[in-house]
Amino acid sequence: MSMASKVITAAEAAALVKDDAVVTVSSASALGCPDATLAAIGAHFEATGHPKNLTMLHPIAAGDMYGIKGIDHIAKPGLLGRILAGSYPSGPSTAEPPAIWKMVGDNAIQAYNIPSGILFDMHREAAAKRPGVITKVGLDTFADPRRQGCAMNAAAEAAPVVEVLEFRGEEWLFFPAVVPDVAIIRATTADERGNLTFEHEGAYLGPLDQALAVRNNGGIVIAQVKRITQAGTMKPLDVHVPGILVDYVVVAPDQWQTCQTAYEPAISGEISRPLESFDIPAFDIAKVIARRVAMELKAGWAVNIGFGISANVPRILIEEGRHGDVTWVIEQGAVGGVPLLDFQFGCASNAEAIVPSPQQFVYFQGGGFDCSLLSFLQIDASGSVNVSRLSTRPHVTAGAGGFVDITARAKRIVFSGYFNAGAKFAIEKGAVGIVKEGKIKKLVPEVEHVSFSGRRAVAQGQEILYVTERCVMRLTPQGVEVVEIAPGFELERDILGQADFPLLVAKDLKRTPGRLYQPAKIDLTLDGAVHV
Repeated sequence: MSMASKVITAAEAAALVKDDAVVTVSSASALGCPDATLAAIGAHFEATGHPKNLTMLHPIAAGDMYGIKGIDHIAKPGLLGRILAGSYPSGPSTAEPPAIWKMVGDNAIQAYNIPSGILFDMHREAAAKRPGVITKVGLDTFADPRRQGCAMNAAAEAAPVVEVLEFRGEEWLFFPAVVPDVAIIRATTADERGNLTFEHEGAYLGPLDQALAVRNNGGIVIAQVKRITQAGTMKPLDVHVPGILVDYVVVAPDQWQTCQTAYEPAISGEISRPLESFDIPAFDIAKVIARRVAMELKAGWAVNIGFGISANVPRILIEEGRHGDVTWVIEQGAVGGVPLLDFQFGCASNAEAIVPSPQQFVYFQGGGFDCSLLSFLQIDASGSVNVSRLSTRPHVTAGAGGFVDITARAKRIVFSGYFNAGAKFAIEKGAVGIVKEGKIKKLVPEVEHVSFSGRRAVAQGQEILYVTERCVMRLTPQGVEVVEIAPGFELERDILGQADFPLLVAKDLKRTPGRLYQPAKIDLTLDGAVHV
């Protein structure tokens, strides 16, 4: 195939997608999202009524609620029939829910939330023409068919995508491979033979695995890029997806690096930002929690970090002069550097390496890293955690993403968040006062969605800590135990009385160091975990 036939318009690419096709998309919210091509598919459907009844595979979300529509371009009745996604577009509760969430809630499509790493594994199995993924990741979570089996609505419950398997005397989950017909991936540059490089991207994500799954099963691979270069001018080690896997190229010169970032060279590792250019969190109760989380770290560790309060911990280390003492690893693929916040979450500046997401997930699933810092929406009496579903405001959560893969075998996990939702605080003289108690309890008898299984954590000997503004708790075989109380709080009134299940109390109950509650630096040492 000549290059002239490989370069097509987005509209021409949309016309190639047939009715009932299985389409896999490489994206992570706005990062790497082939938005122009997805928009063209939506427009083609509006004009022609085709393609109909697509099954979409999204290992990580395509699009967000802040300007890159992604999956919402094709969230139309008749066009979309089924979606298997690691995560979904999410945003503030005050915003109008994305169209995809309306379709999920209305039971208009079969919608599944499959852990991101498992969904990448399913592509690899499809590429090698193996039957599917056998894994312990997801046991006793919402991914387990004895709970929701990844189903997000009744339409999905009627068509299971996972089963429990007994193999060599052990219990596993089996996810049959799903064979994709079309891959829509994104890069920065394509040469005349369709070779792809990623020099302006914030991550590779999983396009190679997705392209292999499609190519090996006779489908078509569409690559959206910013620009075209002459054949033979690329360095072979720079090519991440070879042209033999790419059928068509769509040029979208204005594709953004990530949401609200047209292009920032530090995100793609082309320059390194000075440390003083990173904003340090203002002194408030969230910063106090992040400081307490940081105290659990040890120099030399490789530490995974997720969205929420813990995302500020790298900035705490910068402020304390400890940047580089731990190496941050995030699911989109960055190793080292400074994980970014808000609209740039999922990217890192000054990364030491950026590896493909599927390989990063293998690292996570096997527990190769030292610690993970994550958030919680709810904690229950078994120590289980929900981060993936809030039925009253579903679009506030993105689903599980890589959370299940990361926590399945992690040696140590520090969950952080507010004890109650909606509480207001004042910090005075090194102690916290409750101005207004939160009305929504986050420590509940049973979580709405098991994103992390406390029972499996106990059985596997994982070290689990929960850090809040008023106390630190740990998971024991007997239950959740309060091991530390913050200055200004009363144990019975503010902690035990605010949990909707009985908490245990350590015999040697400690006080959180008062220096965390002052604006000055805290002399962070990273000399070993305090409790875990």
